[in-house]
Amino acid sequence: MPLIQIEDTRRGERRKSVVCHVGRVPVGGAHPVVVQSMTNTDTADPAATAEQVALLAAAGSEIVRVTVNTRESAAAVPEIVRRLRDRGVTVPIVGDFHYNGHTLLTEYPECARLLDKYRINPGNVGVGEKHDDNFRRMIEVAVEHGKPVRIGVNWGSLDRAMLTAMMDANARRTQPLTDREVVLEAMRESALRSAELAESCGQPHDRIILSAKVSDVRDLIQVYRALAGACDYPLHLGLTEAGLGTKGIVATTAALSVLLFEGIGDTIRTSLTPMPGGDRAEEVRVCQQVLQSLGLRHFTPQVTSCPGCGRTTSTFFQELASRVTDHIAARMAEWRGTYPGVEQLNVAVMGCVVNGPGESKHADIGISLPGTGEDPRAPVYVDGKLVVTLKGDAIADDFARMLDEYVAKRFGAGTPTA
Repeated sequence: MPLIQIEDTRRGERRKSVVCHVGRVPVGGAHPVVVQSMTNTDTADPAATAEQVALLAAAGSEIVRVTVNTRESAAAVPEIVRRLRDRGVTVPIVGDFHYNGHTLLTEYPECARLLDKYRINPGNVGVGEKHDDNFRRMIEVAVEHGKPVRIGVNWGSLDRAMLTAMMDANARRTQPLTDREVVLEAMRESALRSAELAESCGQPHDRIILSAKVSDVRDLIQVYRALAGACDYPLHLGLTEAGLGTKGIVATTAALSVLLFEGIGDTIRTSLTPMPGGDRAEEVRVCQQVLQSLGLRHFTPQVTSCPGCGRTTSTFFQELASRVTDHIAARMAEWRGTYPGVEQLNVAVMGCVVNGPGESKHADIGISLPGTGEDPRAPVYVDGKLVVTLKGDAIADDFARMLDEYVAKRFGAGTPTA
C-alpha cells in the first residue's frame, strides 16, 4: 500500500505585524507571544496590589494590567511601582482606563509617567464631540510620555453612535446582514477608526496594539480574523468574561488555540472568573499551557500521563505522576537558572503495558508502570532506549533520581543538584 504524505500543520505562519515595546517587553513581529494578566485588587490599596502584581509576575506573567478608575487608584500607582521596584519586580504595568481616563491621566502626571501602557476603550470615553476630545486627550498624554496604547474594543461597551449608524445603514441594504454580523463589523471598524484617530493625534504606528473582545468563541475567531487581515498592528487576544473554572478554561483554550494556530495573536490573557479565595495566577498558567501545548513557547517540562482504566486499578501510577509533576515544579526555580533549555523536557509516566512503553519511548525520559495483574516491573526509557527496569518499593524515588540525573546530563555540566 503506497504511503501518503501527511502535511505538517503543526504551526501556521505567524501574521506579520509591527513591533510595539511595552516597557522592556517587545510585542509583535517575530517575538514570542506574550502572556498577560490582570489584578483584581483595589488599586487604591498599594500594598495589596503590589503583592498581587508580584505574585502574577512570579507565576510568569510578562505584562500585568491594573484598574485605574478613581483618583485614589491613580494616586496609588507611584507607590505600587515603588514597592515593586524595591522587591526587584520590573514587570511592565498597564493602566486600564474607562470613562474618566482623560481626567486621571491629566490630573496625575506621575501615574501617566510610570505606567508602561494605557488601555483605552473607545466605547466609553465619552459621547458625541466629547468622545473624540477625551480620546485625543489620552493620546496626547501617551505621546507626551512616549507610551504605547492598547485600543481595546469590547462588545459589551461598543460605541453606541457608531453601532446605531451601522445598523441604520444595514437596514437600507437590499440584503442586510444579521445583527450579529453588524456588531462584529462594528467592533473591527471601531478598532481601526480609533487607531487612525490616534495616529492623527501623533501616536506612532508602532505604539498601538488592538483588541476586539467578545465572550462567544466563534464570534471571537471571526472578528480577529477580520481584524488581522485589515492591519499590521499587534493584536491582544482574549475571550472576555470567559467564565468560571472548567468552562472558562475550555472556552478560552478553544478560541485562542484556533487563532494562535493560524498565526494570529501577539499577546494573550485568560479572563477567568476566580473561585472565591482562588489563586489569581491560574490565569497565567492557563495561558502558558495553551502556548506550550501548541508548541509556540516552552515554560516548564511537560509530563505526559495516561487517564487510567481497568488495567490501573491501583493508585500508584496516579501518585507517581503527581509526584513527578510536583518534583519538577519544586525544582524549576533552580533548574531554570542552572540548566538552560530545561523547559523543553518531555517526561512520560504511564500506567500499563498497552501504551506505556511506546509513549515512554517518545518522551525524553519515561517510565511504564505495571498495570493490574502485570509483572511488577517498570521499564524506564531514556531518549527512546530502554536503560533500566525498576522494581520494588522504591520505584518512585529511583525514577526521581534518574530524572535529576538526566536533566543535569542533558542540560548542564552533568552533575545533578542536591
